[in-house]
Amino acid sequence: MSFIVRFRNGAPALRGVRSYASVSSSNPAALHLRTGQSFVGKSFGAPVSLFGETVFSTSITSYTESMTDPSYRGQILVFTTPLIGNYGVPENEAPFNSEDVGVVLESKGIQCSAIIVQDLAERFSHYTAMESLDAWCKRYNVPGITGVDTRAITRLLRDHGTTLGRVAVGPDAALSSPADHEYWDPTTENLVAQVSTREPYTLNPTGSVNIAVLDFGTKANILRSLVRRDAAVTVLPWNYDFNNVRDYFDGLFLTNGPGDPGQCMEAAMNVRKTMKEWNKPVFGICMGHQIIGIAAGMNAYRMRFGNRGHNQPVLALASSGSITAGRVYVTSQNHQYALELTDPFPEGWEPFFINCNDSSVEGIKSTVESGKRIWGVQFHPESAGGPLDTIEMFTDFVNECKAVKASLARTQSVSSAPKFTARSPIIATA
Repeated sequence: MSFIVRFRNGAPALRGVRSYASVSSSNPAALHLRTGQSFVGKSFGAPVSLFGETVFSTSITSYTESMTDPSYRGQILVFTTPLIGNYGVPENEAPFNSEDVGVVLESKGIQCSAIIVQDLAERFSHYTAMESLDAWCKRYNVPGITGVDTRAITRLLRDHGTTLGRVAVGPDAALSSPADHEYWDPTTENLVAQVSTREPYTLNPTGSVNIAVLDFGTKANILRSLVRRDAAVTVLPWNYDFNNVRDYFDGLFLTNGPGDPGQCMEAAMNVRKTMKEWNKPVFGICMGHQIIGIAAGMNAYRMRFGNRGHNQPVLALASSGSITAGRVYVTSQNHQYALELTDPFPEGWEPFFINCNDSSVEGIKSTVESGKRIWGVQFHPESAGGPLDTIEMFTDFVNECKAVKASLARTQSVSSAPKFTARSPIIATA
């Protein structure tokens, strides 16, 4: 059973209790890895050949959220879950209000360069589905390969580490593997600059507390998690000097983002000045956590194959707000870089979380003695997808911002936040 509906832009889509989707092409396709291995299957999505960084995700659900996460910019995403596409793709539009931020998924379009799956679902079924994964990929000019052994690919990536790759489609699939020097490494570029907002904009301008967000490639659910807690959110470009407007705000949030944090030293130096001179709350996630660490004097390094999935256990080493020391939390993650674990930590800082699998640093925080209110976590408390074990960290942060605002209101006048465009289109496009 199916019937025709249309997107708001007028494009037709099938929707019903069960919808069938035929693959738009069955051209041969190959994934070539710089380590020398090749995997041959069939193409779907766009008939495009390209280079990228090959990574894997252990996520069982939420392929649409992963694919629209700007942190996957420039990457060929291998899903370890065998069947992908079974619940299709929803319409990606939502209202701008105190409950939502303009999109249903994590950005306006697909962010990864390509996807590799073992078995593409040729029919999908979900009450929100508007099109198939194949049609969605084709619409955003993203190639995919199906019919390959993703477990074997994942084992290679675990043994050799994240490696560069090439997706070759159609006639290109019959060509020899590229020479070593021909592979393109996306991390040599400033990927953050590609996905960050170009101009400041404001969401939920009537919120009770003003929070500035440095956008390194934010997921929509980070912004959604803030506005749903009654925050007015002003999103700023990644290299915006927050120090010029900081007195108008009650808190600063640093988002996730793609690539090497070493490409964002300009932001780290600005944040270093903020943390030294400003006593209001600061919270960072993923790339934002790494920027805070670099600003505090720590070093970031490239992990062997990173952590990508919705099942990473982290141990809390300190208590803060809703977080209890000694408890293990299951988290959603997507990163290739991490902060070095040093002993001793920089003065005024302490470890907050550590990964239970590989002992990598999963969080840092300012000490009570420092008088600061700064936290950074490598994982994603907002999930989308993944567990909600640490979602209340957003509540902790917003409450700290409200408390500081109330305290200052009793002792000094507080200026209104500068006016930026409200309800501007948000988040990176494809």
